[in-house]
Amino acid sequence: MARLKRILVVDDSYDSRYILAVILDRSRGYETIEAATGSEAIEKAISEKPDLIIMDLGLPGISGVDATRAIKDNSSTAHIPIIAHTVWPADSCKAEALNAGMVDYLEKPVPMQLMTNTIEKFIAH
Repeated sequence: MARLKRILVVDDSYDSRYILAVILDRSRGYETIEAATGSEAIEKAISEKPDLIIMDLGLPGISGVDATRAIKDNSSTAHIPIIAHTVWPADSCKAEALNAGMVDYLEKPVPMQLMTNTIEKFIAH
């Protein structure tokens, strides 16, 4: 049996993490891992090797952009696609997020169909 695709959900809001994880787990069949900070995201990306990361930008301590840079600078995690999932408007942050190595930029609230379509576009099959 094939391993479930694993998604690391990074958000400092417990509610946002929980809701997204439940939807991805129960209705979409992904295994989810959660992180609340940028440093925790880096650690879990290295230790858990998810197939994709959904990253908030406004995190305590290390920002989502800086965490992305750290993940992309590590040879064992550089291949993992990272999708920005943030309340910050694209006109102010999208270019920086993409330059850091993110593959797409989604502004909250994101319709679940758009989220799943974006995940499917980037997750390794």
